[in-house]
Amino acid sequence: MPAKLEGKSILVVDDDPDILAIVRIAFETSGAKVTTGRDGNQAVDLARKLDPDLVVLDMMMPRRSGFLVLESLKAKAEPGDRPHVIMITANEGKRHEAYARHLGVADYLTKPFSIDRLLERACELLGGEYTEPETL
Repeated sequence: MPAKLEGKSILVVDDDPDILAIVRIAFETSGAKVTTGRDGNQAVDLARKLDPDLVVLDMMMPRRSGFLVLESLKAKAEPGDRPHVIMITANEGKRHEAYARHLGVADYLTKPFSIDRLLERACELLGGEYTEPETL
């Protein structure tokens, strides 16, 4: 197992069920407690209710965009405050990335993204342990 995130709470929000499943399984395998949501309103509600360590957030979702969710989560936060947010998106535009970073996102990954990179970054943010997977 390349990532160890035992005891960490992670909220994954994406409207693509395949991405939700893959990311959920990767984090659960690392020992994290994972909750999923499928739209921006769920993201805000679940984040307020659960107070996760990390939110993995799609940018383009129904009912509320990832940017609006990010604004809500980081409205009164200081840099480095929980929850840390990693935004995942199919949009490669530099303006969108710059805006997300301005709002306080910890990282911005474009789809398709590497699960290993996502786990590595989560470990960096949450103080978990990450080791490179062995290649055959």
